[in-house]
Amino acid sequence: MTDQLPTSLPALAQALRSGRLPLLDYLERLQAQFQQREPQVLAFVPEPDRFIRLQREARELLKKFPDPERGPLLFGVPLGVKDIFHVSGFVTRAGSSLPEELLQGPEAASVTALRNAGALILGKAVTTEFAYFAPGPTRNPHAPAHTPGGSSSGSAAAVGAGLCPLALGTQTIGSINRPAAFCGVVGFKPSYDRISREGVIPLSPSADHVGFFVSRVAGAALVAPLLCRNWQDTTVGKPVLGIPEGPYLARVSAEGQAHFEAARLRLRQAGFSLKSVPTMPDFDEIYERHNLIVAAEAAQVHADWYVDYGHLHHPKTADLIDRGSRLSPDELQAALKGQEKLRGQLVQLMDQNGLDLWLTPSAVGPAPAGLDSTGDPVMNLPWTHAGLPTLSVPAGVNSAGLPMGLQLAARWYDDERLIAWSAGIENALAP
Repeated sequence: MTDQLPTSLPALAQALRSGRLPLLDYLERLQAQFQQREPQVLAFVPEPDRFIRLQREARELLKKFPDPERGPLLFGVPLGVKDIFHVSGFVTRAGSSLPEELLQGPEAASVTALRNAGALILGKAVTTEFAYFAPGPTRNPHAPAHTPGGSSSGSAAAVGAGLCPLALGTQTIGSINRPAAFCGVVGFKPSYDRISREGVIPLSPSADHVGFFVSRVAGAALVAPLLCRNWQDTTVGKPVLGIPEGPYLARVSAEGQAHFEAARLRLRQAGFSLKSVPTMPDFDEIYERHNLIVAAEAAQVHADWYVDYGHLHHPKTADLIDRGSRLSPDELQAALKGQEKLRGQLVQLMDQNGLDLWLTPSAVGPAPAGLDSTGDPVMNLPWTHAGLPTLSVPAGVNSAGLPMGLQLAARWYDDERLIAWSAGIENALAP
């Protein structure tokens, strides 16, 4: 066995289950890596005696499965969990200063599913306040002076820093795909409600999606069947990729556009067919509609808390709640009707043009400098609004060495083929 720990989830899971990497030895080496990297990245909510707890839980797992090879699929795999998910034995803070007792609840269904698959909870990962825009302390693992993205800041940074091979996150606008791109990892956001939202503090229930981060698409293929309802294995060939030309893509920065053009050329050279299709001419309306939903529903979620504890909310969160509280039920209902309408329009365009996936940048450009902002989620917004499944794959770096990503979007509930197709695209983009 080499000194280098496996970085991909399938390789690590196989090494732990086979016994080639003994679980207790692995946790000792992970602790050394954690002590070196975590003070620089600040991906996790502080926890005294984290690795004493993990060693105890690992011994309990070994007692339950003395032959790891006969154990569950994720035997001993460390899992980061965004701190809006409830986890038994952990306090949920949601990046907030509100009294802790207000925010607790039964363990999230997604966490329980991964625990049942053998995962060990490495800890709660930092989130922006209530999964909106007020950032926490987490830094980009590739460039500490730059944002890791948000709101799933800690989850993306933890995987990007090699602190854990798997982390849960959520996306309401762009909180999985954008930080995945900024941190150089894979971020998977499934079709709306394909992964249970039970046990997760909501921001906007009509737009919230539970997803996860891994280092490679093969890890997503391993985890998705454990979390997604009614998963069906599938095989695929090369997909036809659609480029959604119009005001949406016009939001990408000049640097982002140049990188996207280069990535498209590499995919064509690898034998992929790409088609440019005029799409979303009403993008400004889609943008406003989605942000209206988020504001109105956030105000509903926080209504009771805000009466007594509004002064404890970050100004960015307070502004969202204040804006949402001024919106009428009729305005919200009209905006909600647009979600299904956009979904139908995007899928119809795919059918008419023979497309399998939409291909876009994961973000308008690389991770911005500074930690006061988590970056612009506009590239992720329409796909989240429509509830379509998306996956961000690493697509190289810019001239300064900052990671860049490509976002892939599939048809409604076509998550299985999205992941299968993404593996080939990832390989074509690999250095």
